Amino acid sequence: MRSSTYMAKPTDVERKWFVLDATGMTLGRLASEVASVLRGKHKPTFTPNVDCGDHVIIINAENIHLTGNKLEQKEYIRHSGYPGGIRRTKYKELIEKRPELVIEKAIKGMLPHNRLGAQMFKKLNVYRGSEHPHQAQKPEVWQS
Repeated sequence: MRSSTYMAKPTDVERKWFVLDATGMTLGRLASEVASVLRGKHKPTFTPNVDCGDHVIIINAENIHLTGNKLEQKEYIRHSGYPGGIRRTKYKELIEKRPELVIEKAIKGMLPHNRLGAQMFKKLNVYRGSEHPHQAQKPEVWQS
């Protein structure tokens, strides 16, 4: 007798809300942990072609830690599409101005690069301080 593998359906997925404090955490380690939760890999019902993940709220984004000389050397690069339109910003400057972007960019790169990944990314909320407007969802503290 063959036992069939359980495949989750989008209607069967139960979503939770988790809050995670980024104070003192390393950027890459935080990003991989959060990407796993957004995908739903922490659940026994994980199905690769279904968005099984939970919502994640990250607070204290400005207190993220980068190892080595990344703070001075790593750059955020964007291009306007015009010749000579490249714009470079050091991560030190970016963490001071927009720390949310640093975390979002790291996490987005660890999600699937398709429509499903875009759907998962929408469940991420990153905030600079310790306050967030999602108290009504009763988020649980994520234990890594």
